[in-house]
Amino acid sequence: MESPQNRSAPESADDARLDKWLWMVRAYKTRALAAEACRLGRVTLEGREAKPAASVRPGQVVEARQGVITRRLVVLGVPRGRQGPAKAREFARDETPPEALEAAREQRVQHILAGGGPRPTKRDRRARDALREEPEAL
Repeated sequence: MESPQNRSAPESADDARLDKWLWMVRAYKTRALAAEACRLGRVTLEGREAKPAASVRPGQVVEARQGVITRRLVVLGVPRGRQGPAKAREFARDETPPEALEAAREQRVQHILAGGGPRPTKRDRRARDALREEPEAL
């Protein structure tokens, strides 16, 4: 007889914590960042501010503000663990308007061209030079 501990977990669970789901589908780099965004009111679930422990289920809509962009994610499923970038797309559909993505891209380009700080790093300089050489590269 197989014990419950030895059984393999299903590929997708029914629900999960919001902060954990955001981390698992790679909306945030760490779970702590996802939880902090929830606590600061930057994440909404079905149009209402959500706490990190809020339960997400397939079909729900999550909006997460990241800098100047508000990403709109539809929950397609709940993975059992953190997924790779390609696999994460199976659990969340990004419905962020293209205009918002373009505005965020443009702001990033302007930041790079402006120098971004008191003294650019080698990486910043190379990025700025690449933008000046080929404006269509991004």
